[in-house]
Amino acid sequence: MTRFLVLIFFALCASVLAEEKKNTKYKFSFGAIADCQYCEAPDRGQRKYSASKEKLRQCVEHFNREDLSFVIHLGDFIDRNFSSFDQLLPIYDSLDAPGYHVLGNHDFEVADKFKEQVPPKLGMPAKYYDFVIKDWRFVCLDGNDLSFIAYPKDSEGYRRSEKYYRENKIRSPKWNGGVGQEQMHWLRRVLQKAESAKEKVMLFCHFPVYPADPHNLWNAQEVIKLLEEFSCVKAYINGHNHKGMYGIKSGIHYLTCMGMVETDQSAYSIFRVQDEQIDVLGYGREPYRLLKLR
Repeated sequence: MTRFLVLIFFALCASVLAEEKKNTKYKFSFGAIADCQYCEAPDRGQRKYSASKEKLRQCVEHFNREDLSFVIHLGDFIDRNFSSFDQLLPIYDSLDAPGYHVLGNHDFEVADKFKEQVPPKLGMPAKYYDFVIKDWRFVCLDGNDLSFIAYPKDSEGYRRSEKYYRENKIRSPKWNGGVGQEQMHWLRRVLQKAESAKEKVMLFCHFPVYPADPHNLWNAQEVIKLLEEFSCVKAYINGHNHKGMYGIKSGIHYLTCMGMVETDQSAYSIFRVQDEQIDVLGYGREPYRLLKLR
């Protein structure tokens, strides 16, 4: 009799869970990957450079079994060498959903003659851009706008970055980068447009801005100050810091996704977007998170 009652109890629980799952209404979902960072090189500590190719393949296979509106890679698609792109792009381009990129510092660890070719190689419409899914606007920032890595040393971009770093007495390491003033003006216009249209906004960038950390953008505080002017801004998602990080400030979620390269398993996420919250389903070493929207 006791065994019979236990079976009935589990059957009822399964029924309730199935009903909850059926009644869960996601507006849409998208996939996110940070720091695949592939190259053919020996492992360094927990960084499994060559293994990232197979991890990416398995991740894409998983994403293709899901109903995703898009997939975003959060920078450092490769670790070094322009030829590394040719090993990964056929895998990423096999996504059923549209695949987007933001630029990481390691994406520019290529010969100077190839640096300008990186964004078009990744199929990017521009170094920074935005797009809309339903009532959400997604903003892809270029954190290498100011950079010692993204430009050849004899270029105007390098000299501009050098001047900015020196005059602003930046303490953030030189392997980070910054968002330039032209891009900041563009971002303000985009946020004003989103606010007027009553859209919700999520930003993607390679570099974090919050909480305080050595990996953060050179002008992290300037970016945060701008974001906090707009109630439409709900979240800022990034990579770069492979161990991951999370913080919330003035109602804005700041999530650093864990690096796919730095694990024996894998690391990637599926974001389930609802009206009042986002469920971040983590796979591999990426944890589950619930982001309540202000």
